[in-house]
Amino acid sequence: MQDHGARLFDNHGRELNYLRLAVTDRCNLRCFYCMPEEGIKYLPKKELLTFEEIERLVRILADLGVSKVRLTGGEPFVRTDLMVLVRQLVEIPGIRDIHITTNGVLTAPHIPELKALGIASVNLSLDTLDRERFRIITRRDSFDRVMKCFDSLLEHEIPFKINTVVMQDRNIEDIIPLASLTRDHPIDVRFIEEMPFNGEGTHYPELTWTHAKILDHLRSHFPDITRIPDPPFATANHYHIPGHKGRIGIIAAFSRTFCGTCNRIRVTAQGMLRTCLYDEGTLNLKTLLRSTTDDGMVKNALLKALKSRAVDGFEAEARRRSQQPATESMSTIGG
Repeated sequence: MQDHGARLFDNHGRELNYLRLAVTDRCNLRCFYCMPEEGIKYLPKKELLTFEEIERLVRILADLGVSKVRLTGGEPFVRTDLMVLVRQLVEIPGIRDIHITTNGVLTAPHIPELKALGIASVNLSLDTLDRERFRIITRRDSFDRVMKCFDSLLEHEIPFKINTVVMQDRNIEDIIPLASLTRDHPIDVRFIEEMPFNGEGTHYPELTWTHAKILDHLRSHFPDITRIPDPPFATANHYHIPGHKGRIGIIAAFSRTFCGTCNRIRVTAQGMLRTCLYDEGTLNLKTLLRSTTDDGMVKNALLKALKSRAVDGFEAEARRRSQQPATESMSTIGG
């Protein structure tokens, strides 16, 4: 993986070097905070970007300055032959780091190859350490397979983070046990405010478990928890508990306190560019990629879209053409 040295900036002077790329909108879980129990209407396969289109797009973005790619979904390992795509992406000049976000159900068999390919890190979605609460939250009985993924990531020493969505009346009792995983393991456990991206809309009149309340809850059990410096472009506020090997992160995903340093662009599984999690799409890349072989034309369209980026998630939501608040399933957005 090489570094071309190109740099890409939006209209607010923020560097854009990180692509979050959804490879599918399908998922093998039905998590409470992500989609309705009956699921969502999935796209026909022909409506998804092909691996060839994805590789072309990533090459174009790498030429513009993107150096980090995260594969998301849906659940990325639901996509047939995902590892074929991963092998292609790690060879693209300019792409320094490939990351994957997964629910872990299908991931464990691929971990040895992910290690061999030099995957930079994995984000593992895990909202509880209790099998029954897992079944209730995900509406599936796959806890053991997820924990097998957890154990295999540790065994192969792939850096990974646990992503936990904090849900009122559903997994509050899991916050402390999950945080306690950092005692013996060099991992990040990140607690995320619940967002309305569930296909139904917000579950509460107002969000009770904000980033501030999550921290207060952690501090009541770990009074020595200490704020530590955040890496560049971090979405989480980072903390360390003395004597623990890992770190705690808290992500104000609903409060949107981190927009000022956002370096991310998103491409959905159907090829829609989203310059913010809260917008509804600003450029149909699938149509563009399928209508021209001229990479320069694609670059110009991308540059134009990225030069009219909202300053934060609140402005992005206010700009939505439908004038409706963001409620679509996270599975259709790409995490």
